[in-house]
Amino acid sequence: MDPTLATDLARLPDLLDATRHAAAENLATLHTRPVIPPATPLTPEPLPEHGSGTEATLAAFRHRWAPRLSASAGPRYLGFVTGGATPAALAGDWLTAVHDQNSNSALDGAGQDLERETVTWLRDLFGLGPAHTGTFVSGATMSNTAGLAIAREWLGERAGVSPSDDGAAALGPVRVLSGAPHSSIAKALSLLGLGRNALVAVPTLPGREAVDPAALDRALADFPGPAVVVANAGTVNTVDFDDLRAVAALKARHDFWLHTDAAFGAFAALSPEHAHLTAGLDASDSVCVDLHKWLNVPYDSAVQFTRRRDLQARVFQNAAAYLGPLGDHPDLVHLTPENSHRLRALAAWFTLRAYGRRGHREIVERDIACARAFGADLAGDQAFAVLAPVRLNVVCFTLADEPTPARLTALREAVGREVFVTPTVYRGTAALRAAFSNWRTTEADARRAAQALRTAARELV
Repeated sequence: MDPTLATDLARLPDLLDATRHAAAENLATLHTRPVIPPATPLTPEPLPEHGSGTEATLAAFRHRWAPRLSASAGPRYLGFVTGGATPAALAGDWLTAVHDQNSNSALDGAGQDLERETVTWLRDLFGLGPAHTGTFVSGATMSNTAGLAIAREWLGERAGVSPSDDGAAALGPVRVLSGAPHSSIAKALSLLGLGRNALVAVPTLPGREAVDPAALDRALADFPGPAVVVANAGTVNTVDFDDLRAVAALKARHDFWLHTDAAFGAFAALSPEHAHLTAGLDASDSVCVDLHKWLNVPYDSAVQFTRRRDLQARVFQNAAAYLGPLGDHPDLVHLTPENSHRLRALAAWFTLRAYGRRGHREIVERDIACARAFGADLAGDQAFAVLAPVRLNVVCFTLADEPTPARLTALREAVGREVFVTPTVYRGTAALRAAFSNWRTTEADARRAAQALRTAARELV
């Protein structure tokens, strides 16, 4: 054994304690550190010929890289839709690395059994029925891709061909209809060989990002034959929801696969005040939910649900002598693009077991309250315009005067130490978006972030 490696093995408990100390110090300072530290590019160092061991490497990381990393786990990182890691999720993720399971095969099956238990909990959390089965994937993009891959196979079933065997070209022209799809939908269509041009934009309701069910009805009639409909349960800019029950009701007149992108909107089901937004989610043929958003587990973690596990296995089956057969309950290796993945489910299992439905409901409802407080503070300032109702946990806003991309960039950079928000465009207007999904965020954080923006706006030239 390499001498340095042997020394680290002998000192492993002490090294883990040192790592724990560094981690605790980092987490304890999240409230006070710059949310986005100033950019200071570094010249890459060469790979060392002789390693320095874990202790020296930890010290080098803390000096060279840790001060340059954002406080994305903290309460005022409001960019994208980023959760943190609850204490239980953090413990689960650490133990994921400790046990280092490849949870894809019944030959070593405890990991995939744990994943199935966790998926059942998540299915119940989101109000899905037993007809839905689920698997863990790396994020919403892969969850959407998996759902649309199953939809592609369903189209083949309708046409009497198998795209998984014969290629997407066997299908001929494909239509994927949606009102305000996330960018990952077009990316998935490109990856699946269906093409970005297969995506057909359907008109949305006036002043909304929700699809117009009547317009969708007409669009389906204009394209006879099986189609795919991508519904939204929480759009990126304004967290608008399609009327999922109305969309599903169109199946009585049209033949289509219903995929619902509920990346973070599915968590509305936890709040009695907002659960109506997800009514009809169970009617979906496939569902995307991203867990490293509002479940507050570490990146990368999402879940994909479907009613047609048989088609899912047809797409992703992997034949090798060391793998189990498909059967009625296929191993996870036959259900996702990955032949191997870490035990992602463990962090989710930990946080669900530790805090239950009630604890995660409190996180969701507190974040919604923070978004409302943040939106109200900006709406009360003449320097800002809030562009849409605060329906859930996202505030879409802009400068009231001259909302150019350059001015909004200047505003974002001016408040980077206090708050991080991301740029967007809403109905042709350059805007900013603040998403509240971190378990640490309080109303005091929301008001501190709003005050930082208001102060910076007054100083813009």
